[in-house]
Amino acid sequence: MSDATLDKLQRRFDPEAASGMHDVFQFHFTDAGNHYLVVNDGTLGIHEGEHDDPSVSLSLSSETLKGIMSGEINGMSAFMTGKLKATGNVMLATQLTRLFPGH
Repeated sequence: MSDATLDKLQRRFDPEAASGMHDVFQFHFTDAGNHYLVVNDGTLGIHEGEHDDPSVSLSLSSETLKGIMSGEINGMSAFMTGKLKATGNVMLATQLTRLFPGH
């Protein structure tokens, strides 16, 4: 995952949407390293590597993530077609577009 993508996530983060949330999103990128996002009551931390106990783990390419974040790819159809694999609390994955609204 490029630093530009990480910066974009940080900029797009909506603290109000994350109010009261305490969750860890683990990303396993098929074309980049592993990163995880720690959402803690309106704050966002982005870290490289593996978290011991993520709320949800997502496996996908960085391109697929970009598409989902931009709205060009429907997250549910990415899941159905195998572009996105999720384990753990998969319902949390549906919160990503709310936490990182576009434009």
